[in-house]
Amino acid sequence: MRPIAYIETTVVSYLTARPSRDVVILAHQQATREWWRTAQEKFHLAASALVIREAGQGDPTAARARLMALDGVTLLDATAEAEQLARELIALGAVSPGAAVDAAHIAIAVTNRVHYLVTWNFRHIANAAMRSRIERVCRSTGYEPPVICTPHELMEVSHGDQ
Repeated sequence: MRPIAYIETTVVSYLTARPSRDVVILAHQQATREWWRTAQEKFHLAASALVIREAGQGDPTAARARLMALDGVTLLDATAEAEQLARELIALGAVSPGAAVDAAHIAIAVTNRVHYLVTWNFRHIANAAMRSRIERVCRSTGYEPPVICTPHELMEVSHGDQ
C-alpha cells in the first residue's frame, strides 16, 4: 500500500502558477512540478474540502487550473475530532491563533492518519520550530503526527546520482 500524502494548498498553487520571477519561489515551483510527475505512482494523494475551497479562490483561470490538478485526489473528512485537534494546536501554542486554517490542515491530516503533510507553508507549518510543537501537541493528545515536509523533501534520488 502506498503512503498517504496530504496536499496542502500551497503545493497545488506552486504546481499550477506561472513561473515566478523570484528565484526561490521558481525553484519551489520546479521542485513541485518534478515531484508531482511521479507522486501518484508513489503516494496515495489526499486533500480536503478546505484545500478545494482555498484552491477555488482568486483569479478564475488560476483557480480552475488548481482545481483541475486536484481532480482525482481523495478528499479527507474534516471531522469533529479534527476540529477539536485544531483548537488544541492553537490553545497549546503549536499554531498561532491567526493561522486557524493552517491548524485545520494539520488536524485533518493528523486525524485521518496520513503519512505525509506536504506543504510550502514555512511560516506556520513546515519549519523546525513549528514541527516540533505540532508533533508534541499531536502526541500529547494521542495522535501520531505525519511527517511535515515539502515536495522537494519527498523526491527520491537514486544512489547513482550522488
